[in-house]
Amino acid sequence: MRNKFSNNYPIINLYKKKSVTSKIVTQMLYGENFTILRKFGNWCKIKLYTDNYVGFIIRKKFDKPSKPTHKVSVLAANIYGKPSSKAKQNKKLTFSSKICAKEKYGSFIKFKNQWIRTKDLKPINYKDKNIFSKINLFKGKKYKWGGKNFNGIDCSALVQLFFNFNNKFCPRDTKDQLNYFKKKIKLQNIMKNDLIFWQGHVAIILSKKKLIHAYGPLKKVLIMNINYAIKRIEKTANLKIISIRRTN
Repeated sequence: MRNKFSNNYPIINLYKKKSVTSKIVTQMLYGENFTILRKFGNWCKIKLYTDNYVGFIIRKKFDKPSKPTHKVSVLAANIYGKPSSKAKQNKKLTFSSKICAKEKYGSFIKFKNQWIRTKDLKPINYKDKNIFSKINLFKGKKYKWGGKNFNGIDCSALVQLFFNFNNKFCPRDTKDQLNYFKKKIKLQNIMKNDLIFWQGHVAIILSKKKLIHAYGPLKKVLIMNINYAIKRIEKTANLKIISIRRTN
């Protein structure tokens, strides 16, 4: 347990190198557990429990590993200093963040020395019948490379986040997701929750005609007509579909 910790900050950036000017490769949400692999002055090289992702973070004081009791089920949950709507702090926990509940008071739950509204949480073992049923929470939100939260998210994180929320494993990067989901589907046989892969990009099928993706060129999470998206990506990025995969 010596090098094992839990993130007690709303969001922590993981960098490719030991520099804040380096590329952000992913983010660690509140309540995620991780292992410190090595320390370098003000930096640590870590590995996340969630997906075994490795990156560098700025050294901070972290909590010991925890077993969460609840998870955030809204896009962004407000944090309060006391169990009162008047005690709202300038902090939020993003969707799928995990907490250890200490006590309940009225419509609030205490975690660590802070409070959060009960209505913004689900028990840790809760699962949606449709894994992407809450995907519209991110509709219109900002695209951000390496992002994994309400302030910015990338295409593969949009997929992974909903698997993680539903207590299922999913790799972080597009290329690894392509390898993980084995069942290949033809375009004419697509169903809701299938994934369409291009080189370095992934989209989630919502219906026979619609998809949703965190789309870098337009810097947003967007719902698009499937045929339009395929033609646009081929025209603007010269990319054709690599594969379509079933997730269940």
